[in-house]
Amino acid sequence: MLRKAAFYLIIVFTSTLNAQITYSPMDSTLFYSKLEGLKGIEGGSYGDSVVDIGKSFLGTPYVEKTLEIGDTETLVVNLRGLDCTTYVENVLAFGLMFQNNQTDFPSFTENLKTIRYRNGVLYGYPSRLHYFTEWIRNNESKGLIQDITVSLDGIEMNKSINFMGTHRALYPFLEEDKNYAAIQAVEVELAKESLCILPQDKIESKEHLIQSGDIIALATSIKGLDVTHTGFAIKQNGRIHLLHASSSGSVRITEEPLVDYLKKIKSNIGIIVARPNLLSP
Repeated sequence: MLRKAAFYLIIVFTSTLNAQITYSPMDSTLFYSKLEGLKGIEGGSYGDSVVDIGKSFLGTPYVEKTLEIGDTETLVVNLRGLDCTTYVENVLAFGLMFQNNQTDFPSFTENLKTIRYRNGVLYGYPSRLHYFTEWIRNNESKGLIQDITVSLDGIEMNKSINFMGTHRALYPFLEEDKNYAAIQAVEVELAKESLCILPQDKIESKEHLIQSGDIIALATSIKGLDVTHTGFAIKQNGRIHLLHASSSGSVRITEEPLVDYLKKIKSNIGIIVARPNLLSP
């Protein structure tokens, strides 16, 4: 999933801490309110805990391009509006809070930085994990998640992942030659990796192996892209549904099972499944 740079809606009362973190006073208030409301989740299985955190965001508005703020890259904390990737990141950041017995906002922002940036280090726009397959690999190397697609009998495929490099005009941050060259270098490295995808026509037969709380990334046939959307698996009435920040309006659960939901997406070719290593019993 790519977060495309564009002219971003203005966030009122935005404050910046050490020129690295951008958030509004309301985000800090929402953080402590949510932390208080989630106190009862400790002790459950990893899947139940991740889903409980994810469901606490139900109804939160979907907002595009929440990270494209200002002229330089900062760690953006926005709990008032989420896109599909920032939703996943915020849920995992709260999961780390409980795993590490943390209770303060600075720890939350540090968790978010760890998840969002390559090797957990913010050093400009190119350090953000823009492509979700790299996001998965890098967070797997940090021990936060495990890509289980191959164990579901996923198939390997080779595909050039270079949408940002071939659509430079869509990304204002790429107007700077240094950023553009760095993103192209990332894409060169991505070209060395194959993708493992569970094809759409195999998902139903493997559905019983997908657990609530697993991260589901929607692979795409769109040229240059790896993933177009992401969310969490949630089991309802024996079927896997998708808990996600929907571009239709807010964080919600799909009415239909995941298998049927995907059939409506013309460009979808399957899914990638990653299991969080958070809050394990």
